[in-house]
Amino acid sequence: MALATRTGRRPSTTRTLWDSSVGKKTVMAVSGLIMLGYLVAHMLGNLKIFFGPEEFNGYAHWLRTLGSPFLHHEWALWIVRVVLLAAVIAHAVSAYQLSRLAIGARPVKYAHKRRRAAYATRTMRWGGVILGLFIVWHLLDLTTLTVNERAWAGHPYENVLATFSTWYGNTLYIVAMAALGLHVRHGFWSAAQTLGAGNARRERTLKLLANALALVLFAGFVSVPVAVMAGVVN
Repeated sequence: MALATRTGRRPSTTRTLWDSSVGKKTVMAVSGLIMLGYLVAHMLGNLKIFFGPEEFNGYAHWLRTLGSPFLHHEWALWIVRVVLLAAVIAHAVSAYQLSRLAIGARPVKYAHKRRRAAYATRTMRWGGVILGLFIVWHLLDLTTLTVNERAWAGHPYENVLATFSTWYGNTLYIVAMAALGLHVRHGFWSAAQTLGAGNARRERTLKLLANALALVLFAGFVSVPVAVMAGVVN
C-alpha cells in the first residue's frame, strides 16, 4: 500500500502530520506563539530596571525562587529554559524544512516574482538567522557572563548597565530588536492564518494587532539601552 512502510506498518498520525507542510506550519505557529508569550513577559520584566537596582535585582532573584518551596532553587527557571529551547529548535527545524519543500516544489523560478511575498520571506529568513545569533550572544553576555568584561555575578542591574555602556552592546541589541519586530509582525499574522484565526472579516484587526505587538516589543526592549545611553538609568 502507498502509505505502508517496508515493515507493513502504516506511519503514525503524528508522523504523517509532521511530514506535511500543514503540520510543519502548525509546529511553527505554536512554537512561535510560545516564544511570543515569553517575549512579552521578558519585556515587562526588563522594564523593572526603571524602578532602580533593588527592584530589578529583586525581580531577578524572584525568578530563581519561583515555585518555592515546592520547586527547588532555579527549577522553574530551568523548566522555562527547556520549553523555550524546544520551541526554538522546533521553530527553526520546521522553518528550514518548509523552505526546502518550497524549493523542491518550485524548481524553476517564476518569471515574475511576487515582490511582497519574496520580501516577507527574506525578512523572516534573515531575521531568524540574526535572532539565532543574537540569542547565543545574549546568553553569553547576561546569563553566563562570558563576554561581559565588567560583569558582576549576582548583580543583574549592574551587568545590564555594563552591557549597554558599550557601543557594540547597544548596536547588537538594537539591530536584533529591529529584526525581532519584523519577525513578530509577519510571524504573528502567519500563525493566525495557519491556526485558522484569520479570515476576511478579521484581516484588518489581525494586521493591526501584529503591527501593535511588533511596535510594543521593539519599543519596550529598546527603551532599556536608550535609557542607559541617555543617563536615565545609571
